[in-house]
Amino acid sequence: VEGGARAGVRGQAGSADGKMAAAAYESLKLHTTPEKFYFEACDDGSNDVLTIDRVSNEITLGVKKDVPPSAVTRTVYGIMGTIRLVAGMYLIVITKKQKMGELFNHAVWKATEFNIISYKKTVLHLTETQMLDNKTFLAMLNNVLNTDGFYFSATYDITHTLQRLANTSPEFQEMTLLERADQRFVWNGHLLREFAAQPELHRFAVPVIHGFLAVKRCSINGKYFDWTILSRRSCFRAGVRYYVRGIDSEGHAANFIETEQIVQYIGYKVSFVQTRGSIPFFWSQRPNLRYKPKPQISKSMNHMDGFQRHFDSQLISYGKQVIINLVDQKGHEKSLEQVFCKMASNMGNGMVKYCAFDFHKECSRMRWDRLQILLDCVADQQDEYGYFLVDAEGKMVVQQEGAFRTNCIDCLDRTNVVQSLLAHRSLQSQLQRLGILHVGQRIEEQAEFEKIYKNAWADNANACAKQYAGTGALKTDFTRTGKRTKWGLVMDGWNSMLRYYKNNFSDGFRQDSIDLFLGNYVVDEADSLAFLHDQKEWRFLALPIIMVVAFSMCIICLLMAGDTWTETLAYVLFWGSASFGTAAVILFNGKEFVDAPKLVQKEKMD
Repeated sequence: VEGGARAGVRGQAGSADGKMAAAAYESLKLHTTPEKFYFEACDDGSNDVLTIDRVSNEITLGVKKDVPPSAVTRTVYGIMGTIRLVAGMYLIVITKKQKMGELFNHAVWKATEFNIISYKKTVLHLTETQMLDNKTFLAMLNNVLNTDGFYFSATYDITHTLQRLANTSPEFQEMTLLERADQRFVWNGHLLREFAAQPELHRFAVPVIHGFLAVKRCSINGKYFDWTILSRRSCFRAGVRYYVRGIDSEGHAANFIETEQIVQYIGYKVSFVQTRGSIPFFWSQRPNLRYKPKPQISKSMNHMDGFQRHFDSQLISYGKQVIINLVDQKGHEKSLEQVFCKMASNMGNGMVKYCAFDFHKECSRMRWDRLQILLDCVADQQDEYGYFLVDAEGKMVVQQEGAFRTNCIDCLDRTNVVQSLLAHRSLQSQLQRLGILHVGQRIEEQAEFEKIYKNAWADNANACAKQYAGTGALKTDFTRTGKRTKWGLVMDGWNSMLRYYKNNFSDGFRQDSIDLFLGNYVVDEADSLAFLHDQKEWRFLALPIIMVVAFSMCIICLLMAGDTWTETLAYVLFWGSASFGTAAVILFNGKEFVDAPKLVQKEKMD
């Protein structure tokens, strides 16, 4: 428990130099025969072989002599898990990995390439329609796997913060990675369900998180230390920007991300944790071809019930809370801010404080120095909450007593800017305490480290934005350089255009991909999948074509004037009216034209 339990049982955070008792296998060979898959553990001294029967689907544990010499062999770096599609069972393995660095002498990897292998040797038993459906589902799985940001370690538990690991029992330390993992952040949890049910198989299964990781070797005043930023994206209420907003009935917030900043220095370990997540009541913002659809607050749901559940779990996990709400206090976002403020007040919990800061208003006309107003406003709370620190002997010195929960409407661009500033302020205190910074020195004066720090936080922003909104983050020029630039504004415009297109015309498929991958939708061979082939009515194709043709004719009439100006005007007015009239009809029926999810009815889930 982050902010709650104070038992002080020294766990992995305090004694993380040796390998865990229950590490997963780091090195695997996959031997394939027409009847079976054999995973051979190649770690020193191991004789274990995991066998998957391609006909009965049974998974068992054997020994190396079980592998027939005729098997085709390849190296793999981890088992993501198994999933049932129309053609039957499929196996997903990690085929390439990239070392990101080390946490307390444990290698942490990014999974960069995957392979989806069918248990069945042929798909000839399927009808043509079933083959198409199976192909669609495979494309969905690849869509998720090709989204950058899957990380794992075979010897270290990266699903938990240092503080959570330090407040655990000796029994917890003996658990396998799969047993002890924080289920909020295990993105292959559904794929590993068969492995989870058989403890003897756990060492072959590695929990994989989705988010961002950077481990940097840094130097200030000739003192070397490792600085890490690790963002864990929750797989509860996961999805894409406009289709998943607010919370579900369990209180899980959309786009919830836990970000931990870690410093390792001559045996000392320091951690500062903060979170982000969608505004925690029931609201939606369906794409409808408008640039910014109007948020809709549910009139039927019990908002306070979900709100209370959300913050109950946050208080248990992180201790006291400061809500930093960065949404606009006018326009479409105004109603969200008003309801959020009212609910935080009505909850009447002294452990939860609410701070509203209209980011766009306060920082308009490039006045980004005004963010200092917000930092000053929450400085007392930040000093009170502190950070987690373990000394070189493994003794817990201080614990983080609370966390900042920051949000804007997407919990991406504005949120990341503010989180980087809060982490920067915490780091100043940490580096002084560790003796890395001299008395009176500021991090801002350390040009080389500042560049590393700002670029890593900007990369974090881009990763989180790509996973939720489909494009890189906005405002990263400020995160990278500390000031707003004209080129940054141009790039923000380009990314905004890309977001508009993706959010309206490809995010339904992305949402379906995530729902399939996480097990929110399970393929049942008995179910009809006709909905996958729903054809749009003729008008959905005809109207955009009419609009483009009419607009083109309008331009042509302007460029190729008629015999008289009245004739030209008449043509321009006719084609212009046809163009704008068609555009108005399309916009009025905007929800019918966008790419909507098909697998899980999000309206029913909201």
